[in-house]
Amino acid sequence: MSGSPFKMRFDPRTIKHLGVRMYSTLPPAIAEIVANAYDADASEVTVTLREEDGKPVEITVTDNGDGLTSDEINDKFLVIGRNRREDEGDEPSPKYHRKRIGKKGLGKLALFGLAKTITITTFRNGKSNVFVLDWVELNDAASVYRPRAIEVDQLTDEPNGTAIALTGLKRRSPFDVAGLADSLSRIFIVDDTFDLRIETSNGDRISIDNKRRYRTLHIQFEWDLSDTQFVPQGSPYFGKLAGTLMTVKTPITPALGLRGISLFSRQKLVNAPEFFSSSTSSHFYQYLTGWISVNFIDDLEDDVISTNRQSLDWEHPEMEKLRRFLAGIVSQVNTDWRRKRKEKKEEELQKTTGIDTEAWMNTMPADVKASAGQIIESLGGEDALEKYTPVIKALYDLVPEYPLLHWRHLHEKVRDRVKSYYKNDQFGHAASEGVKIFCEIIRGLTGLTKDGRDLVNRVFGSEPFTNPPRLQINDLATDSKRNIQEGQGHLSRGVITGFRNPISHEPMDSTVPALFSELDCLNILSLVSYLVTRLDDAKVNPIDQRNVEQSVDQIR
Repeated sequence: MSGSPFKMRFDPRTIKHLGVRMYSTLPPAIAEIVANAYDADASEVTVTLREEDGKPVEITVTDNGDGLTSDEINDKFLVIGRNRREDEGDEPSPKYHRKRIGKKGLGKLALFGLAKTITITTFRNGKSNVFVLDWVELNDAASVYRPRAIEVDQLTDEPNGTAIALTGLKRRSPFDVAGLADSLSRIFIVDDTFDLRIETSNGDRISIDNKRRYRTLHIQFEWDLSDTQFVPQGSPYFGKLAGTLMTVKTPITPALGLRGISLFSRQKLVNAPEFFSSSTSSHFYQYLTGWISVNFIDDLEDDVISTNRQSLDWEHPEMEKLRRFLAGIVSQVNTDWRRKRKEKKEEELQKTTGIDTEAWMNTMPADVKASAGQIIESLGGEDALEKYTPVIKALYDLVPEYPLLHWRHLHEKVRDRVKSYYKNDQFGHAASEGVKIFCEIIRGLTGLTKDGRDLVNRVFGSEPFTNPPRLQINDLATDSKRNIQEGQGHLSRGVITGFRNPISHEPMDSTVPALFSELDCLNILSLVSYLVTRLDDAKVNPIDQRNVEQSVDQIR
């Protein structure tokens, strides 16, 4: 309204608040210049750091983008807060079909966070323009600041492009070239059309790619978000998310700034690494890193990206939904990580110790398995595996796989002769062989030639058939000892009648495990071992023919 007594004035201190304080460190300020080059369809951007006597004196960012005309300098570059998407539309760039990163028109203020003097040299369509932004002059200006013009529309043979030189640097310490490269790799996703590099005055050169972002980490497992297990076709985010989630072998040091998932939109960071969950107490979160591209958020009607591009407006309804969805993805990765990690640990443990821990533990009784599992879990961690390998081997010696543990306690006359069957898990053959060995031992003691039930009946018998027995396993001085003697015969007949005969009359694969399970066969071997042990101190009695004939007559 022409008659209004009010007017809005421009205060140069705005530059101080929006630029100097917001971009007081090197990486984010340089990132703003790089983003402008990306929007200008540059394919090459070089950041040159110059030092003299170990002190930083100049930073120059050069690109081969479109450059600026003198009109564009006035109407676009020097307008603070100009929303270029609204002014120019948001169509992809003509050469590389890029969607613009810049939006708020404040990025250029970042330069004053680093330097007092900024010289912009730009070439466009055969014309050169050079002008200088000076911090002191800017602060002395009233509502309008006029940068010093060095060249205006001078004819040139230089190709299109722009160089921004920063002098009068506020930085006093030497440049950390590798650190800057690492930081820029965490701010940008680069592709084949965008070559970003850093050079120094002494000739050092670092090309920045996506691998550099995680170069200090030992990546163990990866998950690709293009997998429909994370973003199914029916999801509202199908086709809208891309990226890779990773876990590392050892916990990520917080100082690295890589714990969590970084979000990018239009190739630039929009949300610093986080987990999208209020509960992050699980140690899983110490191992998780990665990135996700969420380009669709730049197409929302509302601006949900903070000015410094370190966080999103998570209270926005669309962002609340996205946060819940991303938390679900992280939860899925958490579950899969635990499975993969368990399998990897078992694989490494087997490689290191020669022990198949899963097969070993599956042979244990439930209570032993639970306790052994806790011990192995504690000792088998990546950071403890080498140190505790001897301990795990010692534990295996104490509690081997159950068949081996069982075999170790068999009577030595049986154990060594059935070992080969154990190694091949042929427990039916081992048990059958054990019974044969038992009968062989009896024949060796008595000199008899019979086998099976005929043999044990003749050797142990029961009243009134043989008295005293052919093999006497104790002195028969008490009822208990006489019962043990009698039981030796019953058990011997039982193991032959109930096991030896059935397993001998049919093919082994028809009886084991159909009639006798693996555990049944091991139990039979335990019984055979007991019966053989009773024979260790057995007394061989001569046959009393008269008692035998008298007993036979009584039976008749």
